[in-house]
Amino acid sequence: MSGTGLGEELGALAARARALALLRIRSRAVAVAIVPAAVAVVLLVAAMQGRIGGGVWDAVCWTVGAVALVVLLVAAAVALAIARARPAVSPTVAVAEESAPDLYRLVRELADRLDVPAPSAIALTPDCDSWLEDRTHPSAQPRATAVAKGLMAGRPRRRVEAAPVLVIGSPFLWWMRVAELRAVLAPVVAGTGSSAHPDIAAARRFVRGLDAAVADAAAPGQKATRRLPVAFVGRVARILLRSCREHAAEMERCVAATASMRAQDVDYGLRIVAQEQVGLAYAGWDRLLTRVALPAWRMGRWPSRLDAGVVSALTELSRRDRLAEGFASRLGERPACDLLEEPGVADEAASLLAARLFHGGPAENGPDWSPVDWQQYPEEVVDRKWRAEAARLHRVLDAMGVPATVDPADPAVPTLARVIGHLSGPLTGGEELAAGIGAAVAREEAAQAPRPMAGDGPKSGTGADPLDFWGSDPLPLFPLQPPRTGTELLADHVVAMVCCAAVDTAGAAPGLDWLDGPALLVDGQRPADLGGPVLSLVEDGDAEPLRAWLSGIGVRTDKPVRLV
Repeated sequence: MSGTGLGEELGALAARARALALLRIRSRAVAVAIVPAAVAVVLLVAAMQGRIGGGVWDAVCWTVGAVALVVLLVAAAVALAIARARPAVSPTVAVAEESAPDLYRLVRELADRLDVPAPSAIALTPDCDSWLEDRTHPSAQPRATAVAKGLMAGRPRRRVEAAPVLVIGSPFLWWMRVAELRAVLAPVVAGTGSSAHPDIAAARRFVRGLDAAVADAAAPGQKATRRLPVAFVGRVARILLRSCREHAAEMERCVAATASMRAQDVDYGLRIVAQEQVGLAYAGWDRLLTRVALPAWRMGRWPSRLDAGVVSALTELSRRDRLAEGFASRLGERPACDLLEEPGVADEAASLLAARLFHGGPAENGPDWSPVDWQQYPEEVVDRKWRAEAARLHRVLDAMGVPATVDPADPAVPTLARVIGHLSGPLTGGEELAAGIGAAVAREEAAQAPRPMAGDGPKSGTGADPLDFWGSDPLPLFPLQPPRTGTELLADHVVAMVCCAAVDTAGAAPGLDWLDGPALLVDGQRPADLGGPVLSLVEDGDAEPLRAWLSGIGVRTDKPVRLV
C-alpha cells in the first residue's frame, strides 16, 4: 500500500473512532435517562418475588416508578425536540440538473474518478468557498432541489438522500477555468466518501441536532409557554454539545484530511495553481462587495451581475500589478460559467441573494429596490449617491443656520464654497456638522420600510426562498461593514459635494472603478486622490490642500450645484 493510501486509511479510521466517541456520548445520555426506569424494574421484580414488600418498600416502589416515568417522558420530549430542531442550512441558489448538465457531468465524472458517491445536488453561494452540506433533515429536503426565486429554471431532480449537496462559490464559476474548478472541487467531492459511512453520518446528525436545539433556545420573541421548555431543552443540548466539541472538531479534521489525500492524485499540479486563483477570487470579491456593491445597495439598487463584475475587478487588479500578460493568456481558456446553460440567470440569482445576505434588501423588486447593470452604474448609482449626500449636507447646514457665500440673504444656495468656508472657519469645528449628518442619516433609515426578515420572501410548496429556513432573523445576516462614524460620514458627504461641483462646473463625469467603486473621471481619467485633502479639511480645518486640488481640476466653488 502506498504512503498516500495508508495515510488515507489511517485518517478514515481516526474519523470513525471520533464518530464512535460521539455516539457513545449519545448512548451515555440515553443510559442516564433510563437509570430510574431500570431501578424501578429491579424493585418491581424483587417485589414480585417476595424479597421486598409492605410498609416502606411499597412507598419506595411507587416513588421510584413515578420518578422513572417522569424522567422517561422528559427524556423523550427532549429527544424529540432535538430530532425535530431544524439544523442551520446555508442560503444558496439551487441549480437544477437541467440548468447545468455539463456541471453535473463534471462533478459525477470527478466522483467516479475518486470512487465516492456523487453529490445529490448542486447549489451556488455568493461567497468564495465550496463545501458539502447534509440536507437530509426533513425540514431541509425542499432546499436540495428548490428553484431559487424562480430565477433558476428546470424541474427538481430526483434526490439521493444519502449524499450531501455540493455548494460552490459562485465567483469561482466566473473567475476560474473549467480545469481549475475541477481541481478545486476534487477534495470537496472526495468528502462524500466519509459522509456515506453510517457512523460518521449518525454522529453528524447528532451534533447538528444539538446545535439546532441550542439555536432554537436562543431565538428571540418566544412566548412564555414555549420559552421555558425550549430553554430546558437548550440547556441539556448545550451540556451535551460541550462534551462533543473536541470529538466533533477532530472528526471533521480527519474527514477533511482523508478527502484531501484521496484527491491528491487528481490534477494535483493544477490544484496548486487553482488555489492561487481562490485567493485572488476572494480578494476581488471582497473589494467588489465593499467598494462597488455596497454603495449601490444603499441607494436601493442591486447590481445584477456581481459574478461577472469580479472578473473585471480581478482583471483590473492584475493590470495594476503588472500581471496582465499572464492573466490574458489564462482568460483565453474556457470559463467554468460555461458549464451553466444560462450563466446570466444564475448570476442574477446569486447577486440578489448576496444583496439580501450582506445588506438586507427585500426579496422582490420594487420602486425602492431594483436591479442595475454595470453600464447604468455611473448614472444610476454614482451620480445619484453624490447628489443625495450633497443635498443632505446642505440640509444640515440650513438647519444650523450656516450662511451662503454667494448671497448671504439666501442660505440655501448649494455651493462648495459654503461647505469649505464653514469647515475652515476659525470658530467652527466639524463635530456639530458630523453629528447633524449622522442624525439625519439615522432618521432617514428609520423612516424607510422596516428591515426585512430572513423568512419574508415568497413562500411556496417547494421552499423557493433561499432564506426561508432562517426564520425571523433580521437581515442582513452577514453585514459587510460596521456603522460609519460621524467623521467618516462627514468626509463622505464632503467628497460627494466636491464631485458634484466637479461634474457641474469642470466637465467631470461619474465613473466606476472596479476596485474602488464610485470614481470621478476628468477627461476619462481619475485625478489625484481626493481623500487626503478632504480629511485635512474635515479633521484639521485646513482647506489649502483641497483648494489646490480643486484649482488643478478647474472646479468653481462659487457656482451652485444641482442636488437632484
